[in-house]
Amino acid sequence: MKIISVIGAGTMGNGIAHHFSLFNYSVNLVDINNKFLERARQTISTNLDRQVKKEIITQEEKDNSFNNIQFSTSFENIKESDLVIEAVTEKADLKKDVLMDINKYVSGTSIIASNTSSISITNLANAISNPERMIGMHFMNPVPVMKLVEIIRGYQTSEHTLNKIVELTKKIQKAPIIVNDYPGFISNRILMPMINEAIYALYEGVAGVREIDTIMKLGMAHPMGPLQLADYIGLDVCLSILNVLFEGFGNPKYSACPLLKNMVVAGKLGKKTGEGFYTYGNGSSELTVSYQFLK
Repeated sequence: MKIISVIGAGTMGNGIAHHFSLFNYSVNLVDINNKFLERARQTISTNLDRQVKKEIITQEEKDNSFNNIQFSTSFENIKESDLVIEAVTEKADLKKDVLMDINKYVSGTSIIASNTSSISITNLANAISNPERMIGMHFMNPVPVMKLVEIIRGYQTSEHTLNKIVELTKKIQKAPIIVNDYPGFISNRILMPMINEAIYALYEGVAGVREIDTIMKLGMAHPMGPLQLADYIGLDVCLSILNVLFEGFGNPKYSACPLLKNMVVAGKLGKKTGEGFYTYGNGSSELTVSYQFLK
C-alpha cells in the first residue's frame, strides 16, 4: 500500500492522516468543508511541531511528513487509493452515504475501512460493492500517541483484507487487535458502561465530579477519571455509542443516564464546547468542576 485517503478532517481524521504521513505514505485528507480542512492543516502542523520539540521527529521529518498530505474537498483525489478510511461523525446514515460516495470513485480492489467506534461493520458494508473488502480500523485518540488499533472483522470481511490491514497497522508501529463485529466491539462495550455508571453515581448524589474521578485515578490506576475522559471523548459521542449498545443488545444496562442526555441537549458536550463535567479554556491547567448542570 502506498496511497491512503482519509475522509473527514475532524479530530480523528486529521490524527490518522498525520500518523500515516510520518511513515511516508501519500495521504489524501478529504472533507467537504474548507473550514474543517484549514483547521486540520493547522492542527497537524502544530502537532508535528510538538513532536519536533519533544525530539520524537526531526525538523526534516516534520517537513517531509507535512508535504505527504494533500488537503482536498474533492473525492476525485481518492481514485488511486489503496486504502480509504472513513472518519466522519459517528452516525450510521452519514457513514453509509460517505461510503457510497467512496465506492463510486475507488477501484473494486481498494480496501475500505471505517474508523467507527461502535457501529456495525457488517451493516456499513452494505453501502459498498464487494463487502469483503470492508473492515473496521478503530484508532484511539490522540492517534499519533495511542498504540492500539482495534481491527473489526465484519461478517463478510475476507481473510485477504484482514491480513493486509493487520500488516499495514504493524508497519505504522501500531498494535492491531482483532475483534468480531458486535455492538461497541471490545473497547467501548467495556468503557462506555463504566463512564455511564460514573455519571449515574453523580446523578444519584453518591459523590461529586472530582471525587469520582479521583477515586478511579488513585484507586484503579486510571490515568484519567471517567467523567474527565467523557469530556475529552465528547458527551454526544458517548451518548451515541450507548444508544448503539442499547439498540444492539436490547439490554437496559446500556441505557444512557438522564443526566448525560440532558447535558447533550443543553450543548454541554465536554472539552470541544468548553464545558461538560468540567469547564475548559480559561488558560489554567487546573480543571474547574461545572456545578450548574449537576443539580
